Amino acid sequence: MAELIGRFSAQTFAILRIIAGLMFALHGTQILLGYPPMPKGMMMSGPLPPVMMVAGGLELICGFLIAIGFFTGIAAFIASGEMAVAYFTAHAPHGFWPVQNQGELAVLYCFLWLFVAAHGGGIWSVDNVLRRRTPVVTTA
Repeated sequence: MAELIGRFSAQTFAILRIIAGLMFALHGTQILLGYPPMPKGMMMSGPLPPVMMVAGGLELICGFLIAIGFFTGIAAFIASGEMAVAYFTAHAPHGFWPVQNQGELAVLYCFLWLFVAAHGGGIWSVDNVLRRRTPVVTTA
């Protein structure tokens, strides 16, 4: 089974990068554009604080760049750092454990983007097309 799954690791990584990048960009549109609407109880009243505008911009731009695989390593590294800052400033003050302080998503995105930054865009990425080289593929 592992041999069969390993045969598609490059494609699986590309699908993960694309879907996670789009989901991350949606967080940016939610902050900046109010779409999709925030769940009740999470809506902010009044104008957005500057730090939230920066976070929304980073999430939208980096998420889109990661999804299409353009400047993937740089975008993912910046997104990873943003998620680390988000965790320690918005979640950690409310408790040590991510499941306690609702910071699981920030932690997961942080380490996912760190992995993507180290791995690169892989197949189905603009980076790969521009460099015209064979992407790194891990085998079992």
